[in-house]
Amino acid sequence: MNKLHVDSVTKSYDNKVILSDVFISCVKGEIKGLIGRNGSGKSTLLKIIFGTEKSDYKFVRIGNEVIKNVSDGRNLINYLPQNNFLPNNISIKTLISLFLQKNNRKAVLENEYVKPLLHQRNQNLSGGEKRIIEILLIIHSEAQFILLDEPFNGVSPIVRDYIIKYIRSMKSSKGFIITDHDYEHIIDLADSILYLQSGILKELKDKSELVALGYMTEATYNSTYKNKSST
Repeated sequence: MNKLHVDSVTKSYDNKVILSDVFISCVKGEIKGLIGRNGSGKSTLLKIIFGTEKSDYKFVRIGNEVIKNVSDGRNLINYLPQNNFLPNNISIKTLISLFLQKNNRKAVLENEYVKPLLHQRNQNLSGGEKRIIEILLIIHSEAQFILLDEPFNGVSPIVRDYIIKYIRSMKSSKGFIITDHDYEHIIDLADSILYLQSGILKELKDKSELVALGYMTEATYNSTYKNKSST
């Protein structure tokens, strides 16, 4: 089984350490949730793994393939940025043909959210409509590992719940690393939680560690998780 192996990632800005010797691994069938406070470096880390952000040092490998840049990772790893990335003045149907291999298009063309939008141009869609199309294009790419940066940004609760369900349905064929400000849904979706603070990445053994780390109050933890597990 192919495995995404990320090791020794370091990154500094103006002598300030953003990432310090970060290690991550992910296999197909696994969803890893990446959380941390604003400005902790979560997006920077995902961009470094994908290859669009420079680092002081990194080692990224998928199976036997060492990934040094975006070209090396083509068809192996794909990344959803925070901001919308699809070009305007092109119909959604054409964008699907441009972005996806022929054998991957049907699932997106026939998707219940996408089908009514096929003949519209990207610039005429709402932020939520753009987001779900972008997510589906990234997930249905040839890539074995998917990095999602703020996938719930700008979407309604109904669409957010659909995206969560959809990611779970694709879990058997892909590996996911996901970060979002909506940390409660990331925590519920993920098989394991990675917490980034002061440049150090730590894999949490239990959700209760979020209280000790100061990321969540004990009252919030008790009402959201502890009380749920006891019912």
